[in-house]
Amino acid sequence: MSILVDSNTKVLVQGITGSFGGRHASLSLDYGSQIVAGVTPGKGGQRFQDKVPVFDTVQQAVEATGATTSAIFVPPPFAADAILEGVDAGLELVICITEGIPVKDMIQVKDAMKGSSTRLIGPNCPGIVTPGEGEDSKGGCRIGIAPGYIHKKGNIGVVSRSGTLTYEAVWQLTSRGVGQSTCVGIGGDPVNGTSHLDVIKMFNDDPETHGIIMIGEIGGSAEEEAAAWIKEHCQKPVAGFIAGTTAPPGRRMGHAGAIVSGGKGTAEAKIEAFREAGIHVAQTPSEMADVLLKAM
Repeated sequence: MSILVDSNTKVLVQGITGSFGGRHASLSLDYGSQIVAGVTPGKGGQRFQDKVPVFDTVQQAVEATGATTSAIFVPPPFAADAILEGVDAGLELVICITEGIPVKDMIQVKDAMKGSSTRLIGPNCPGIVTPGEGEDSKGGCRIGIAPGYIHKKGNIGVVSRSGTLTYEAVWQLTSRGVGQSTCVGIGGDPVNGTSHLDVIKMFNDDPETHGIIMIGEIGGSAEEEAAAWIKEHCQKPVAGFIAGTTAPPGRRMGHAGAIVSGGKGTAEAKIEAFREAGIHVAQTPSEMADVLLKAM
Protein backbone atom coordinates (compact mmCIF):
# COMPACT_ATOMS: atom_id res chain seq x y z
CA MET A 1 0.00 0.00 0.00
CA SER A 2 0.91 3.68 0.12
CA ILE A 3 -0.46 6.96 1.38
CA LEU A 4 -2.05 9.88 -0.47
CA VAL A 5 -1.30 8.80 -4.05
CA ASP A 6 -0.89 5.61 -6.07
CA SER A 7 -1.01 4.40 -9.66
CA ASN A 8 -4.74 5.09 -9.87
CA THR A 9 -4.43 8.77 -8.92
CA LYS A 10 -5.59 11.05 -11.73
CA VAL A 11 -3.49 14.20 -11.76
CA LEU A 12 -3.92 17.59 -13.39
CA VAL A 13 -1.05 20.06 -13.68
CA GLN A 14 -1.72 23.76 -13.18
CA GLY A 15 0.87 25.59 -15.24
CA ILE A 16 1.56 22.69 -17.60
CA THR A 17 2.33 25.01 -20.54
CA GLY A 18 5.14 26.76 -18.67
CA SER A 19 8.70 25.53 -19.07
CA PHE A 20 9.07 24.32 -15.47
CA GLY A 21 5.63 22.77 -15.18
CA GLY A 22 5.90 21.20 -18.61
CA ARG A 23 9.30 19.67 -17.89
CA HIS A 24 8.14 18.02 -14.70
CA ALA A 25 4.79 16.96 -16.15
CA SER A 26 6.80 15.17 -18.83
CA LEU A 27 9.00 13.47 -16.23
CA SER A 28 5.91 12.38 -14.29
CA LEU A 29 4.41 10.90 -17.44
CA ASP A 30 7.66 9.02 -18.05
CA TYR A 31 7.49 7.72 -14.47
CA GLY A 32 4.06 6.25 -15.10
CA SER A 33 1.87 8.84 -13.35
CA GLN A 34 -1.61 9.41 -14.72
CA ILE A 35 -1.34 13.02 -15.88
CA VAL A 36 -4.85 13.38 -17.32
CA ALA A 37 -5.10 17.15 -17.77
CA GLY A 38 -3.32 20.46 -17.75
CA VAL A 39 -4.70 23.87 -16.80
CA THR A 40 -3.55 27.21 -18.18
CA PRO A 41 -6.07 30.05 -18.51
CA GLY A 42 -6.44 31.11 -22.13
CA LYS A 43 -4.86 27.95 -23.54
CA GLY A 44 -7.81 25.60 -23.30
CA GLY A 45 -8.11 23.29 -26.28
CA GLN A 46 -4.38 22.76 -26.70
CA ARG A 47 -2.72 19.42 -25.97
CA PHE A 48 0.48 18.85 -24.03
CA GLN A 49 2.81 16.47 -25.89
CA ASP A 50 -0.14 15.68 -28.17
CA LYS A 51 -1.77 13.55 -25.48
CA VAL A 52 -2.72 15.59 -22.41
CA PRO A 53 -5.66 17.98 -22.91
CA VAL A 54 -5.27 21.53 -21.61
CA PHE A 55 -8.20 23.40 -20.04
CA ASP A 56 -8.82 27.00 -19.06
CA THR A 57 -10.01 26.14 -15.54
CA VAL A 58 -9.55 23.42 -12.94
CA GLN A 59 -13.32 22.86 -12.81
CA GLN A 60 -13.41 22.12 -16.54
CA ALA A 61 -10.49 19.71 -16.19
CA VAL A 62 -12.11 17.87 -13.28
CA GLU A 63 -15.45 17.53 -15.05
CA ALA A 64 -13.84 16.26 -18.25
CA THR A 65 -11.23 13.88 -16.82
CA GLY A 66 -12.19 12.97 -13.26
CA ALA A 67 -8.90 14.31 -11.89
CA THR A 68 -8.69 14.21 -8.09
CA THR A 69 -5.24 15.71 -7.53
CA SER A 70 -3.44 18.83 -8.71
CA ALA A 71 0.22 19.77 -9.01
CA ILE A 72 0.75 23.54 -9.03
CA PHE A 73 3.61 25.07 -11.02
CA VAL A 74 2.20 28.60 -11.07
CA PRO A 75 4.28 31.77 -10.41
CA PRO A 76 4.11 33.07 -6.81
CA PRO A 77 1.75 36.03 -7.43
CA PHE A 78 -0.92 33.66 -8.78
CA ALA A 79 -0.25 30.49 -6.78
CA ALA A 80 -2.62 31.21 -3.88
CA ASP A 81 -5.51 31.64 -6.32
CA ALA A 82 -4.44 28.42 -8.05
CA ILE A 83 -4.67 26.55 -4.73
CA LEU A 84 -8.14 27.93 -4.03
CA GLU A 85 -9.27 27.07 -7.55
CA GLY A 86 -8.41 23.45 -6.80
CA VAL A 87 -10.28 23.64 -3.49
CA ASP A 88 -13.35 25.15 -5.18
CA ALA A 89 -13.29 22.34 -7.75
CA GLY A 90 -13.46 19.75 -4.98
CA LEU A 91 -10.04 18.17 -5.48
CA GLU A 92 -8.97 15.65 -2.85
CA LEU A 93 -5.33 16.71 -2.91
CA VAL A 94 -3.51 19.87 -4.01
CA ILE A 95 0.29 19.77 -4.15
CA CYS A 96 1.83 23.22 -4.49
CA ILE A 97 5.43 23.21 -5.70
CA THR A 98 5.68 27.00 -6.05
CA GLU A 99 8.31 28.74 -3.92
CA GLY A 100 8.10 32.35 -2.77
CA ILE A 101 4.37 32.71 -2.14
CA PRO A 102 3.84 35.66 0.24
CA VAL A 103 3.04 34.56 3.80
CA LYS A 104 -0.01 36.83 3.80
CA ASP A 105 -1.39 34.98 0.78
CA MET A 106 -0.95 31.62 2.50
CA ILE A 107 -2.64 32.84 5.67
CA GLN A 108 -5.63 33.80 3.54
CA VAL A 109 -5.55 30.41 1.80
CA LYS A 110 -5.50 28.54 5.11
CA ASP A 111 -8.42 30.61 6.36
CA ALA A 112 -10.40 29.99 3.17
CA MET A 113 -9.73 26.23 3.38
CA LYS A 114 -11.29 25.84 6.83
CA GLY A 115 -13.96 23.17 6.56
CA SER A 116 -12.72 22.04 3.15
CA SER A 117 -12.17 18.36 2.37
CA THR A 118 -9.15 19.21 0.20
CA ARG A 119 -5.70 18.39 1.58
CA LEU A 120 -2.88 20.78 0.69
CA ILE A 121 0.75 19.66 0.48
CA GLY A 122 3.23 22.54 0.40
CA PRO A 123 3.80 25.17 -0.81
CA ASN A 124 7.52 25.28 -1.56
CA CYS A 125 7.73 21.51 -1.57
CA PRO A 126 9.16 18.80 -3.84
CA GLY A 127 5.89 16.86 -3.93
CA ILE A 128 5.11 13.19 -3.42
CA VAL A 129 6.40 9.92 -4.84
CA THR A 130 4.84 6.51 -4.37
CA PRO A 131 7.40 4.25 -6.07
CA GLY A 132 6.41 1.70 -8.66
CA GLU A 133 7.84 -1.67 -9.62
CA GLY A 134 10.94 -2.13 -11.75
CA GLU A 135 12.75 0.24 -14.07
CA ASP A 136 9.54 1.42 -15.74
CA SER A 137 8.02 2.34 -12.33
CA LYS A 138 4.83 0.42 -13.14
CA GLY A 139 2.27 1.06 -10.44
CA GLY A 140 3.95 4.22 -9.21
CA CYS A 141 3.04 7.89 -9.00
CA ARG A 142 5.36 10.90 -9.06
CA ILE A 143 3.87 14.36 -8.51
CA GLY A 144 6.25 17.31 -8.27
CA ILE A 145 9.97 17.65 -8.85
CA ALA A 146 11.60 14.69 -7.05
CA PRO A 147 13.98 12.59 -9.18
CA GLY A 148 11.96 9.45 -9.84
CA TYR A 149 14.87 7.13 -10.61
CA ILE A 150 16.24 7.18 -7.05
CA HIS A 151 13.08 5.59 -5.63
CA LYS A 152 12.41 1.90 -5.05
CA LYS A 153 9.15 0.26 -4.06
CA GLY A 154 9.20 -0.95 -0.46
CA ASN A 155 8.11 -0.38 3.12
CA ILE A 156 9.79 2.78 4.48
CA GLY A 157 7.87 6.06 4.68
CA VAL A 158 9.78 9.32 4.35
CA VAL A 159 8.49 12.75 5.40
CA SER A 160 10.59 15.91 5.26
CA ARG A 161 10.54 19.71 5.19
CA SER A 162 13.60 19.68 2.92
CA GLY A 163 13.51 18.50 -0.66
CA THR A 164 17.24 17.86 -0.87
CA LEU A 165 17.29 15.85 2.35
CA THR A 166 14.27 13.87 1.15
CA TYR A 167 16.26 12.81 -1.89
CA GLU A 168 19.29 12.02 0.29
CA ALA A 169 17.26 9.74 2.57
CA VAL A 170 15.59 8.02 -0.36
CA TRP A 171 18.87 7.41 -2.17
CA GLN A 172 20.49 6.05 0.98
CA LEU A 173 17.64 3.57 1.38
CA THR A 174 17.61 2.54 -2.28
CA SER A 175 21.40 2.14 -2.31
CA ARG A 176 21.01 -0.35 0.56
CA GLY A 177 18.33 -2.29 -1.31
CA VAL A 178 15.54 -0.89 0.86
CA GLY A 179 12.44 0.54 -0.81
CA GLN A 180 9.92 3.18 0.17
CA SER A 181 6.13 3.09 0.53
CA THR A 182 5.60 6.83 -0.06
CA CYS A 183 7.90 9.85 0.19
CA VAL A 184 6.30 13.17 1.13
CA GLY A 185 7.97 16.56 0.99
CA ILE A 186 5.80 18.90 3.05
CA GLY A 187 7.75 22.07 2.28
CA GLY A 188 9.70 24.58 4.30
CA ASP A 189 7.39 27.60 4.43
CA PRO A 190 6.07 28.85 7.78
CA VAL A 191 2.44 28.50 6.66
CA ASN A 192 1.76 25.23 4.90
CA GLY A 193 -0.99 22.72 4.44
CA THR A 194 0.15 19.38 5.84
CA SER A 195 2.41 18.81 8.84
CA HIS A 196 4.86 16.12 9.90
CA LEU A 197 2.22 14.86 12.31
CA ASP A 198 -0.42 14.52 9.60
CA VAL A 199 1.89 12.35 7.52
CA ILE A 200 3.19 10.35 10.50
CA LYS A 201 -0.39 9.39 11.41
CA MET A 202 -0.98 8.16 7.85
CA PHE A 203 2.22 6.12 7.88
CA ASN A 204 1.31 4.64 11.25
CA ASP A 205 -2.05 3.51 9.84
CA ASP A 206 -0.56 2.10 6.64
CA PRO A 207 0.07 -1.65 7.08
CA GLU A 208 2.71 -1.67 4.35
CA THR A 209 4.84 1.05 5.97
CA HIS A 210 7.17 -0.71 8.43
CA GLY A 211 9.48 2.17 9.40
CA ILE A 212 9.63 5.96 9.06
CA ILE A 213 12.28 8.60 8.44
CA MET A 214 11.23 12.06 9.62
CA ILE A 215 13.40 15.01 8.59
CA GLY A 216 12.93 18.41 10.15
CA GLU A 217 14.78 21.66 10.54
CA ILE A 218 14.99 24.71 12.76
CA GLY A 219 11.98 26.99 13.10
CA GLY A 220 8.45 26.38 14.36
CA SER A 221 7.27 23.56 16.59
CA ALA A 222 5.89 21.01 14.13
CA GLU A 223 8.62 18.46 14.83
CA GLU A 224 8.06 18.61 18.59
CA GLU A 225 4.32 18.14 18.10
CA ALA A 226 4.95 15.10 15.93
CA ALA A 227 7.43 13.71 18.46
CA ALA A 228 4.91 14.01 21.29
CA TRP A 229 2.35 12.04 19.29
CA ILE A 230 4.92 9.42 18.27
CA LYS A 231 5.87 8.87 21.91
CA GLU A 232 2.28 8.01 22.85
CA HIS A 233 0.87 6.39 19.72
CA CYS A 234 3.31 5.35 17.00
CA GLN A 235 3.77 1.61 16.65
CA LYS A 236 6.66 1.74 14.19
CA PRO A 237 10.36 2.60 14.46
CA VAL A 238 11.16 6.20 13.54
CA ALA A 239 14.52 7.72 12.67
CA GLY A 240 14.86 11.48 12.70
CA PHE A 241 17.24 14.19 11.59
CA ILE A 242 17.10 17.93 12.32
CA ALA A 243 18.91 20.29 9.96
CA GLY A 244 20.30 23.61 11.14
CA THR A 245 22.34 22.82 14.23
CA THR A 246 24.96 25.42 13.24
CA ALA A 247 22.52 28.16 12.14
CA PRO A 248 22.93 31.51 13.93
CA PRO A 249 19.80 32.65 15.84
CA GLY A 250 17.59 35.20 14.07
CA ARG A 251 18.83 34.53 10.55
CA ARG A 252 16.70 32.90 7.87
CA MET A 253 18.41 29.78 6.55
CA GLY A 254 17.18 28.61 3.16
CA HIS A 255 13.52 28.04 3.93
CA ALA A 256 11.21 30.85 4.96
CA GLY A 257 10.18 28.80 7.98
CA ALA A 258 13.72 27.99 9.06
CA ILE A 259 14.28 30.80 11.50
CA VAL A 260 14.87 30.66 15.24
CA SER A 261 13.44 33.51 17.32
CA GLY A 262 12.68 34.03 20.97
CA GLY A 263 14.58 30.88 21.91
CA LYS A 264 12.04 28.68 20.15
CA GLY A 265 12.50 26.32 17.24
CA THR A 266 16.13 25.49 17.92
CA ALA A 267 17.74 22.35 16.64
CA GLU A 268 18.75 21.36 20.15
CA ALA A 269 15.17 21.52 21.43
CA LYS A 270 13.88 19.46 18.53
CA ILE A 271 16.59 16.83 18.90
CA GLU A 272 15.86 16.54 22.62
CA ALA A 273 12.15 16.12 21.85
CA PHE A 274 13.01 13.36 19.39
CA ARG A 275 15.13 11.51 21.93
CA GLU A 276 12.49 11.81 24.65
CA ALA A 277 9.95 10.33 22.23
CA GLY A 278 12.13 7.32 21.43
CA ILE A 279 12.97 8.53 17.94
CA HIS A 280 16.39 7.35 16.81
CA VAL A 281 18.36 10.50 15.97
CA ALA A 282 20.87 10.71 13.11
CA GLN A 283 23.74 13.06 13.91
CA THR A 284 24.48 13.80 10.26
CA PRO A 285 22.45 13.48 7.04
CA SER A 286 24.65 10.61 5.86
CA GLU A 287 23.42 8.41 8.73
CA MET A 288 19.65 8.66 8.23
CA ALA A 289 19.02 5.32 6.55
CA ASP A 290 21.52 3.39 8.67
CA VAL A 291 20.03 4.74 11.91
CA LEU A 292 16.56 3.57 10.88
CA LEU A 293 17.71 0.18 9.64
CA LYS A 294 19.62 -0.40 12.88
CA ALA A 295 16.50 0.54 14.86
CA MET A 296 14.45 -1.95 12.85
